[in-house]
Amino acid sequence: MSEHPPDSAGETVDAFYRGRVQLIQSKKGFRFAIDAPLLADFVETRPEDELCELGTGNGVIAVLLSLKPWKHLTAVEIQPSLADLARRNVALNGLESRIEIVEADFRIWRPGRRFDIVLSNPPYIRKRTGFLSASAEKSIAKHEIACDIGEVMRAAAALLNPDGRAFFVYPAPRENDLRAAIAAAGLNPRTIRRVLPRPGAPPVLILVEAGICGEAPKDSPAERVMAPLILRDELGADTPEAQQIYEGRQS
Repeated sequence: MSEHPPDSAGETVDAFYRGRVQLIQSKKGFRFAIDAPLLADFVETRPEDELCELGTGNGVIAVLLSLKPWKHLTAVEIQPSLADLARRNVALNGLESRIEIVEADFRIWRPGRRFDIVLSNPPYIRKRTGFLSASAEKSIAKHEIACDIGEVMRAAAALLNPDGRAFFVYPAPRENDLRAAIAAAGLNPRTIRRVLPRPGAPPVLILVEAGICGEAPKDSPAERVMAPLILRDELGADTPEAQQIYEGRQS
């Protein structure tokens, strides 16, 4: 890994995946949550795949994905401070040849090509709802300020190869909004997995794999629903699968 120390006054360096990945994070700005490793684990890749991430933040998902096989990943981030931090995290992990950070608004970004996989951890909180953070980084990452779920889906559809796959993580209470945005963009869900905090609890997140709508008949097989991912057992301990995800399991 490259030597790239943090600004000790405002940043930390945290180790993940049993030390195989390191990440510089702001102490007061954007810091990733559990949805990042869950999405990184959910994405299925092949060695020849070209990936694109919409809204990479500090680059956490792109870096976590480096343990999987793929050819190249282009990560797009609108906030200059986070795009710079993402580049530093790419360098810290020695991934400059595999990951490119592009500072751009993906709603108008036109790379002139399409990708095998598009992925995104979109802002969760609806426009004009909730309380904004004192940190602009946190607010833009969590609230639909710079983009909403419909714009994320339209960008994903425009960037996806006809036979490509798109992966998302989103709050389970907004599943209907997610499905409506997927359909409006000309995509359809193929695989879904709901994330439960403990057995019997309502889901808190939903993981979705989608693809471009084809010519399949209306009576074709419905989407595949995986068994729920349960994060903690009845005693509050991480479940074996959750622990594998946090440690960076590999296919």
